[in-house]
Amino acid sequence: MSEVQVHRTRTGSPGPPRGARQLVWLAGMLREPYVQLLASQVLTGAVAMAANILMVRSLTPTHRGEVALMLQVVYLATQVLLLGTERSFVAGYHNVSPAPAVRAYGRLLLVPALLFLGGAVLYALVAPHRLSPGPMVVGMLAWYALIEAAGLATRSIAIAVGRVRDFLLCRVIEALLLLGALVGLYLVGAASPATWFLAYLLAGAAPTVIYVLIWLRLPVSETDTPITPGQNRLVRREGLALFPAALSNMAMLRVDRLVIPALASTAALGLYASVATMTELLAWPVRAYADSRLGRWRAADLKGDLRSKPIVVAVSLYVLVVVPLVAGGLYLLIEPLFGHHYAPAKSIVLPLVVAAGLYAVSRVSLGLLIAKGHGGLVSAAEITGFVVSFATYLLLIPKIGILGAAYGSLLGYGCCLLFALIASRVVRDRPPATDRA
Repeated sequence: MSEVQVHRTRTGSPGPPRGARQLVWLAGMLREPYVQLLASQVLTGAVAMAANILMVRSLTPTHRGEVALMLQVVYLATQVLLLGTERSFVAGYHNVSPAPAVRAYGRLLLVPALLFLGGAVLYALVAPHRLSPGPMVVGMLAWYALIEAAGLATRSIAIAVGRVRDFLLCRVIEALLLLGALVGLYLVGAASPATWFLAYLLAGAAPTVIYVLIWLRLPVSETDTPITPGQNRLVRREGLALFPAALSNMAMLRVDRLVIPALASTAALGLYASVATMTELLAWPVRAYADSRLGRWRAADLKGDLRSKPIVVAVSLYVLVVVPLVAGGLYLLIEPLFGHHYAPAKSIVLPLVVAAGLYAVSRVSLGLLIAKGHGGLVSAAEITGFVVSFATYLLLIPKIGILGAAYGSLLGYGCCLLFALIASRVVRDRPPATDRA
């Protein structure tokens, strides 16, 4: 008997109105961590789309490509700073207090950050002029990489300590600051790529620092799980096992933006980035769901209650429904949004949208492998995808330009997913605890 029927039987009343029940259900959904993570990503994606439009309306394709290139350098450097700990921290630290979690992640980042800053200073001093954008740009790249690493660390901390709402508010502040700065640059007609890049740096720094300080001042709850002395070593060890996966994944996502200027031009990168920035949004809901479930999946796996197949099937159905809608809509909107100069980008819409769909399914498949403790297989899958995509870039970009980059992404993401699915078949779900007994 349902709760409503029980209420009617006991009281004789028809129970709460349907609208009230729907509001209660909606409120419960909004408190779910993966919904809040998705909201933060949707917000970031909306700002990224707005930023994309503002930049293509203000900058030439060459200058738009330079901004995209600087951002890709930062995103790759961020993975080197994190050393794979972004997901291993979520799996290893569960139900802990915010302040100890912040200090624990701070210790994980300290040595890589010091080495990275030292390397940036050395590069700015000794790099040949033809290979260096100048000390000012190198400095901005280095500091923005540290800010991005801290931002991703706060995301992992928020999931682990159950304060995803704080992370969402932090991203709201960052989005408002960035959007305001970019609109201002658009209105004044700023044409320098470094100026647009600086807006990203400043908008990301302020809210991240504020929330780290707030979390450090929160009292430690007696009901939270205490941190053991060897816990950071375990997170670091699992992180290093996942580091090739993190680096290969980021390279698979971003190296196309680095290869295109070398094998084609920064103008071609501007065309490519205008589409790729939007198609990436398709995978964000799935990635948010997978990241928010890592701790629960690991706990379920230890109990023998984790069932992988229904999860992968549900995500696959989502992709099959969304991909045609996104592809058609984006194809029709490119010229009205970006202008006729970006019409050649229509040719890469379909392969990039399909690639994003394959990437989305792979996030869940690899997340399930992480929950089962198979970080080595995850790294192998990501490396396979990266090698295939990179080889395709080198082969096709000189011949067919940005369409070659789109096919490289499609093949790379597809091979990564195929590897993950095969690995999942080999690594069977554990039997229930009662069966093992």
